[in-house]
Amino acid sequence: MKKALPIMALFIPKQINIPNRRYDLDWLRVIVFGLLIFYHTGMLYVANWGYHIKSQYLSEGLANVMLLLSPWRMAVLWLISGIAIRFVLVKVPLLQFIGLRSIRLLLPLLFAILVIIPPQLYYEMTFNGDLNLSYWQFYKAFFVNDHELFINYQPGIWPHIDVNHLWYLRELWQYSLFLVPLLPLLNSRFIEKLTNKLFSLNAVVAILLVVMPIFIIQLSMESDQHRNALGFICLIYGYLIGWHPVFWQRVTEHYKKLLIISLVLYLSLITFYNLVWLGADENTNKVLLVAGNFLYSLDRVLWVLAVMGLASRYLNKPSKQLSYLSDAVYPYYIVHQTIIIAVGFELSRFSLGIALEGVLVLLISFAACIASFEIIRRVELLRVLFGVQLKHSYSPNIKKAGYFIAAVIIIPFGLEILL
Repeated sequence: MKKALPIMALFIPKQINIPNRRYDLDWLRVIVFGLLIFYHTGMLYVANWGYHIKSQYLSEGLANVMLLLSPWRMAVLWLISGIAIRFVLVKVPLLQFIGLRSIRLLLPLLFAILVIIPPQLYYEMTFNGDLNLSYWQFYKAFFVNDHELFINYQPGIWPHIDVNHLWYLRELWQYSLFLVPLLPLLNSRFIEKLTNKLFSLNAVVAILLVVMPIFIIQLSMESDQHRNALGFICLIYGYLIGWHPVFWQRVTEHYKKLLIISLVLYLSLITFYNLVWLGADENTNKVLLVAGNFLYSLDRVLWVLAVMGLASRYLNKPSKQLSYLSDAVYPYYIVHQTIIIAVGFELSRFSLGIALEGVLVLLISFAACIASFEIIRRVELLRVLFGVQLKHSYSPNIKKAGYFIAAVIIIPFGLEILL
């Protein structure tokens, strides 16, 4: 009779065929977060797409460039996040994983909500003509619950207080918790057989099977709802493929084909966007809109496969630059949108033209992100508040005190997000 496995063993991935650290995923994470600076700068100028503020110079054609990134940029991050969770759970006990992840995600998120994000609302309200105060006057009012100043700006975690561009941190924490009860199933022999079967199929069939859940979600849910569902399913996809050698072998071998097909899909997508989606109304053929949603879903999946194959082929190697940039990812991510909005608003006063203004927004934003990180990485408390690993070692008692203080701060915040 076989000895029963401890219940906690069901939550741990099988420790076989564990690959070495995938530096290509680290590079890809850095690159995709870096592209956010370009993407959110573009949001200042793209016509027909909502954003906190807009430049006086708007371009309809810019949407075609934005659609090169829009379908797949977050899907890649969720896939990488799922892969990373699988790696971590092999090394770290489940409860420790939940505790450390909560501190690393929720503490920076709470700090950013109260300190980094408020300028975005200040500039948005000023841009809309709803505010004529100094920032200090605004910031004092910001912490007054039900202040009449924010009567038209209510949605958020608390009235007029929200995560804005940092929704990824909130969702990553939530998804990490939601994933826990699914781990016995995801680690089961049954799911392992299904995954192996998927990778034994013809590539076209396998891709279509992966696309269909994404397509159904996109077709059947509202924008905010399907964003959350798509993130979670991509996280699960990442968890399942994290160690699968056939997946990495196939995307690496066929990255050129994947890139060519992805480019064709992109050209098809922007054609559909300009000819159908821009002018869509209640009279637009529903079958045509369904076809467009399928095209978007297929484009999303193929680009994810293409960029992962490309990264696997050329970027799977360590470097000093990668170590530096990996630490910089969260600080850049946390501060970049506030900087872009502030710089974009202030530069709009000078009527510089779209080219000069756009280039200056990018250059100043990157420079400010670099300067911010250089300060953050030198101050231990700031490292904690921006999700960067501590630089120095501390005694067990100091660590326990730090964890206790962090728990006292984040537990009420975490409950607020979940409930």
